[in-house]
Parts: sequence; structure tokens; C-alpha cells
Amino acid sequence: MNKNDQYTMQDPTKQYPAMDIPEQTQPEPGLDAKLQPKADHGEVTYRGSGRLKGRKALITGGDSGIGRAVAIAYAREGADVVINYLPVEEKDARETIRLCEMAGVKVVAYPGDISYEPFCNELIEATVKELGSIDILVNNAGKQVYVADIAELTTEQLEKTFATNIFAMFWLSKAALKHMPAGSTIVNTASIQAYQPSEGLLDYASTKAAIVAFTHGLAKQVAPKGIRVNAVAPGPIWTPLQPSYGQPQEKLVKFGQNTPMGRPGQPAEVAPAFVFLASQESSYTTGEVIGVTGGNHLP
Repeated sequence: MNKNDQYTMQDPTKQYPAMDIPEQTQPEPGLDAKLQPKADHGEVTYRGSGRLKGRKALITGGDSGIGRAVAIAYAREGADVVINYLPVEEKDARETIRLCEMAGVKVVAYPGDISYEPFCNELIEATVKELGSIDILVNNAGKQVYVADIAELTTEQLEKTFATNIFAMFWLSKAALKHMPAGSTIVNTASIQAYQPSEGLLDYASTKAAIVAFTHGLAKQVAPKGIRVNAVAPGPIWTPLQPSYGQPQEKLVKFGQNTPMGRPGQPAEVAPAFVFLASQESSYTTGEVIGVTGGNHLP
């Protein structure tokens, strides 16, 4: 992989390879430690410049994938961070914490399942206690399991996907807004699936469409308070979500090659959008969705 930082001009189609992805499966939710080939979260490539100095951020799903890339970027931009993840993802979380602590900021791990409302309230209160406040909330954690036939999509999976992807977003935002001062931001992880749903991701795509509507609506509601709400909609990004039943094997081995860029994206390529939306540089941007899709554009 290219080791230049995010400021170096280069051909984006060649910045990362299309990748020779072997067949692989992991138990859900998947670990970056087992991912082949490895993803780039910006460990070497992301260079900060103090754009979030003094900010206090909570990132759900911060152990791996896009969440890890955002945590690294925020830490290197000067923000203190709390990362939330499932207890089974502890190995990945420890690596994320190590990388963030190298930036010299405060990093707090807070494992737990955000699909339960009481835990969401606990997580916000713990963030405020640990960091002194909260002014950035990144609703990133997600559940994605490919089911080819709606007849096989269980009510249990449907409810868990909605609880993790969209109910938790309501609960966390509701609790966080009680503590957020003017200038705070909420950044949600949507998906190109909200606009171009795959046939086997009915529950996942439906939650991502709901996230887009939630982002638009909440942004209008809290704008008078000086708080902004936006979303990032990634396309095919190489994360542990994919081999942990997020894609069937025949799609996994050619993952992302049907984009105009001809390759999947890396988490490091998504993180700068989250930095922009959290920083004061985006002060006149709210209720928007930024696509990071490799050319499969949003409407």
C-alpha cells in the first residue's frame, strides 16, 4: 500500500490496489486482526494538523474499520476520544487505543452493546465524566449480515440490525444533546446502500436510509442551538464487516471492483470526511450526506 500521507498528490485509482481477496469468513462482528489482506486505517498515512484540538469525541464501533480510522484521525487532530465496541472486539480495540495514545491525547475504552437503550445512556454519561464534556458524537457502529432471500431473514436479525444501526442513533443523540454546547457536531455513518440497496441487505439498507432521514430531520431541529448534524455515506470499504457474513463469498473476492475507481476503498480514505464534518471548517454544513463511494455517486 502507498505510504504517502493524505496530502500527497497521486493517482487515486492506483493509491491502493484492487486487492487479491481470498475467500474467508469470520464470526460476526469480525476482527481486523484476522482480516486478509489488512486494511489501511491511516496508521502510517494520516497526518494531523490540530484541526480538532481540545475537542471531546465519542466514537461507536471505534475498534476497527472506519471507526478505527476516525479515532486515529481525531486523535492526531488533537481530540480526546472515547471508543465504544463490543467486548468480543477487545483485541482490535487495544490496538486502536495504542495508536491513538501515541498522539498524546486522552483515550478511553468503553465496551458494551449499544443496541440496548440503558447502555447508550450509560455510555454518554461515562464519556462526559471521563472527558469532562462531549462535543463530537460519531454514530458509526453497525450490523450487516447478507441474507439472499427475505424468507430467510429472521425477525431476530431484523430487530438487532435496527436496534444497532438506527435505534442506538436515536438513543445516543438524545442523551448526548443534553450535554452538547453550541459548536458541537454529530456525524452519522450512512451508506451508499441507503440509495442503491443490494438485494441481500434489505434490513441493513433500510436502516441506512433511515439514518439519512434522521440526519436531515435532526439537523433542522438542533440548528437553532448551534449544533450541526451530518452523515458520511461510504461505498465499498474494506473492513471486518465484509467477511463476517456482510457479503457472500462470490462478491467478497471481487469486493469494490465494480466501482469507477476499480477498487475498494480503505478506511483511511473515509476518515477525512469525518474530520471535516467535525471541524469548524464545515460551520455552514448541516443536514448533509457526504459520499465516499469510489464513483458510484449518490443522488
